[in-house]
Amino acid sequence: MKSPLRPGDPHELGGYELLARLGEGGMGSVFLGRRRESRHSNDSLVAIKIIKPEYAHEEEFRGRFRSEVKRARQVPPFCTAAVLDADPEHRTPYLVVEYVDGPSLDEVVTREGPLADSRLHGVAVGVATALTAIHGAGVIHRDLKPRNVLFALGSPKVIDFGIARALEVTSQHTHPDQMVGTVAYMAPERFDGVHRDITPAADVFAWGAVIAYAGTGRTPFRADSPVATAARILTQPPDLTGLSGPLADLVALALSKDPEDRPTAHELLNLLLAQNTDPDAIRRPPALDPRLRQVAEAAQQSGRHESGAGKRPVGRPVPPKRRRRKTVVATAVATAVMAAAGLYIGALDDDVESESFTDTVTQTSMPVPGKVRGPWVVDALDRRGQWRAVTDEFGGRCSFKDGLLITTPSYATMCPGPAGTFAGDQAISADVAVHTDKSCAEVQFRTVGDSSYWLDLCPRIIRIRHQGAVQTTTLGEVESDLFAPRLRRAVVLTLSDEEASVTVDGESVLDASLTDPSLLAGTVAFGVGPVDDARDDEVTVSAVVTQAEIRPIEDYVEPADPSMPVFTDVRTGDTRSTVKVRGYYPKSRSIVVEPVLFMTGDEYCKTFGLEPSPDAPCEQAWVTEDSRMVVTLPMSATPKLTSVFDDPERCAGDPVTVGTCTIVAEKLAERLGTDGLAEITTRDGVVTGVAETYLP
Repeated sequence: MKSPLRPGDPHELGGYELLARLGEGGMGSVFLGRRRESRHSNDSLVAIKIIKPEYAHEEEFRGRFRSEVKRARQVPPFCTAAVLDADPEHRTPYLVVEYVDGPSLDEVVTREGPLADSRLHGVAVGVATALTAIHGAGVIHRDLKPRNVLFALGSPKVIDFGIARALEVTSQHTHPDQMVGTVAYMAPERFDGVHRDITPAADVFAWGAVIAYAGTGRTPFRADSPVATAARILTQPPDLTGLSGPLADLVALALSKDPEDRPTAHELLNLLLAQNTDPDAIRRPPALDPRLRQVAEAAQQSGRHESGAGKRPVGRPVPPKRRRRKTVVATAVATAVMAAAGLYIGALDDDVESESFTDTVTQTSMPVPGKVRGPWVVDALDRRGQWRAVTDEFGGRCSFKDGLLITTPSYATMCPGPAGTFAGDQAISADVAVHTDKSCAEVQFRTVGDSSYWLDLCPRIIRIRHQGAVQTTTLGEVESDLFAPRLRRAVVLTLSDEEASVTVDGESVLDASLTDPSLLAGTVAFGVGPVDDARDDEVTVSAVVTQAEIRPIEDYVEPADPSMPVFTDVRTGDTRSTVKVRGYYPKSRSIVVEPVLFMTGDEYCKTFGLEPSPDAPCEQAWVTEDSRMVVTLPMSATPKLTSVFDDPERCAGDPVTVGTCTIVAEKLAERLGTDGLAEITTRDGVVTGVAETYLP
């Protein structure tokens, strides 16, 4: 809640004008501000936290504050208030974050009572999304509570993540009987008197307490005093009266006494989203707001949660691990989680069509490490990869011949490609040709259930339309003869905010406004259908699509520091690099890979300027940074294939990570699966060798 500045409050700080007070906390005061050069723009409003003067003179605090701010700025803005600026060296250090103009969860529950149905489920998903983003950046919140969950346009945003550690570890300001945080939301390991590092599992416990409070109006370990509350957290089960169904089970799991028994934030998010998509669920929660689902799926698919998590080779025995959890929820929804995990490469069948091989792949700049990235797909469509050969029940067929050849005797046939959701501003490009004057090539985008948008590329018309559950509406069209039979055209469909634009061979041909507010994200597919006046005729129509690319619209530039590593561009030149294998298909001589950075934890921290701390990956043996760019590559006729098998001591190189024992292609494909780590060698974009990588 805003209040006027008090006497003695600063009116400006750094490049910011202070306008009002927003609150006061353990570390300092929070002010509403804006950049001085943007006086008339509400969009420039920010929240500025000024640290208390007594901490400003503590060098240990300044050093911790500097380190925590650096990492907090790497947190992607998935249901979080973005960290925008900071000055740890100022006389009174300050932090600038995104201003969220909305009430806190605490205020909403106090004013309106416990949340239920879609509002409660939305808060559960939103906070789990935020923790997935926060933990994926190597940050731990440490002070998650209802006051730190704000509502912006109805969706929750988490604030104050990670910064509490700067105060908590400063010895002059904390003592054995003190800690930063709110007792009712603290995990039991924070009270047990045994020195142990705080892990992300403490935030998951806080998630359970926050959601219990949101759904019941009380904390799950409520008692008459903080000491009694801590005792109940340590010794008693939570009181979840008022919660029911799968959400209650998830909250109970998150509130497990042993941190090893709690799910990770990413697993929580998977389970919550799976509940919304499981067709066999006895009691499904209300549908999520599409805007929240878009952000949640982006966090779910980001891959950032995997940093530092080494993958064992497929088929290698997994030793006993921490996952001896209560399986109230996990077992029941395991299948649904797999279906709803949101990976943007799909399960592909084993049917292989005759193929013509070319070695060209669309050339674009590579992403830069450290940026927030959406999924990025590149596929020449000259062989099995991220699209597959299928035949539908009406006789429509997707096969590979001079590209992705699509034929149908029926109304329309679509060729399924990446299974995940593409959200936000993006560009969908491909080379397209229709084969007859009765054929229209189709690009179906932002598809969710029965609703989607369509781009029709026909011999006499180019059109964008919206297909809803009840009717189809034309949003824009133009007469054109660009798609005369057998003429291959380069098409780019650009989606920016709620506007779509189409260029053909570099020339703008059509613009349209996207009118369905529920379709902010969805899948993408290519297909073919008949022209309007031939829909009732018995005529076979066909089209061919090549050089497909779906990419987020961002300014990918080379790092300013030339010493900063970049992801290897495996599409050109001679390369050797580490990748995640998303699918290997020996019969098609194709492999789908995602380039990654692969280095020791110490190298990772030095490269990205992270200071050693319990939360940073500096002490980990190996760390990966994902590019999120998935590329289909051709394989040479006789690639060198090696593996660690089940005997790394005999079959691993130096360093002991890369396999050296020869293996047949089918066995290697089985071991790598859709998430295996490998070292590949390429020559002019063709893979000449694959070596399975093992992380001990």
